[in-house]
Amino acid sequence: MTGTWLRTALLLGLLGTAAAASADAETIVLRGGSLYASPDAALLPDAVIVMTDGVISAVGKSGDVNVPADARVIDCSGKTVVAGFWNSHVHFTEGAWHNAATAPAAPLTGHMQEMLTRWGFTTVWDLGSDPQDTLPLRKRIAAGEVAGPRILMAGSIFPKDGHPAYLPAAMQLPEATTPDEATQLARGYMALNLDGVKLFTGVYKGGKPVVNMDPAIARAAVDVAHAAAKPVFAHPQNQVGVDTVIAAGVDILAHSNPTEGGYTTEQLARLKAQGTALIPTLSLYTTVVLIPDVTNRLVAAAVNELKQFSENGGPILFGTDVGFIKLYDTTLEYELMHRALSERQVLASLTSNPAQYFKAARNGRVEQGFDADLVVLDGDPLSDVRNLAKVSTTIRAGHVIYQKP
Repeated sequence: MTGTWLRTALLLGLLGTAAAASADAETIVLRGGSLYASPDAALLPDAVIVMTDGVISAVGKSGDVNVPADARVIDCSGKTVVAGFWNSHVHFTEGAWHNAATAPAAPLTGHMQEMLTRWGFTTVWDLGSDPQDTLPLRKRIAAGEVAGPRILMAGSIFPKDGHPAYLPAAMQLPEATTPDEATQLARGYMALNLDGVKLFTGVYKGGKPVVNMDPAIARAAVDVAHAAAKPVFAHPQNQVGVDTVIAAGVDILAHSNPTEGGYTTEQLARLKAQGTALIPTLSLYTTVVLIPDVTNRLVAAAVNELKQFSENGGPILFGTDVGFIKLYDTTLEYELMHRALSERQVLASLTSNPAQYFKAARNGRVEQGFDADLVVLDGDPLSDVRNLAKVSTTIRAGHVIYQKP
């Protein structure tokens, strides 16, 4: 099964990496809005941002910046401009993405807006989807056929007998039963030019015991990815799964782990020492159980883990698991994160934190020479964190990929 899966994926990877260059970006000017150039910056009122050929070419106060005569000017009066948002945990598994290589572009763009771009996302990490859909979709976005965010994709590795209860039983999954098999899978993903690896260090089996990945298997995959300078995510389901993350040197926890009482002092110290980041996915826990008291306990435990992790100095990355869950609206995630983090910290989890963590040196801030990835909001996100979900315009590489009707 492993070999067949990799051969199929390799062909699709060649398709996905043969993408044409993005369409030429027009000159766009955002004028009259207030600007937070970074999460820790002071508010700049009446700002002008000029974007040329997909790059921010000028930033300043109105009257101090020359506006090109041929520019498309977007009036941002009464609005707030920030850097484009990252969602570091998404999935392209819904029916809308099936046959993405040949499906008409308009419905793909429409669903992309519904799911991602209307919420300000200009870069996303796909942490588990069918490459037959995601790789062609990524190619079509890069070619300008579909309006969407930049997609970074991680290839998944499951432990032996680690088929999650929430995935169809007939679905074939790439399992590693030995370190050598994990090495083979990870090398296959690197050959595809994928952007990272995701390990299921703990797998939920419904009424059966959790299946955990052997640390030696996890370490083998991590070694391959790190040799290629690619990050490794992990899905832990219990404390054993978290310990495997630590033992294997995994970079990012793809979820909090709210079922077992929080991280231990030793775990926090070791996670901090190796620079592991956390994607909390708090709103996920409002969808998995229909008993309000249980849901409330899960959410409270996940919020506490986020607070523990952040106060311990660990990097926080925004992510919602959207695509697996159908809660597209990000308002609830911001509200829950704000129970543990300040407004500036939430904004950083969307912008500067992932740009720094994933070494996107020209991303995450609104400065001259940086990528023209920006979000225009209807309100100030530092006065009300829920304003982060009130997106007026999303711009990716100098193209408007969403504008509120």
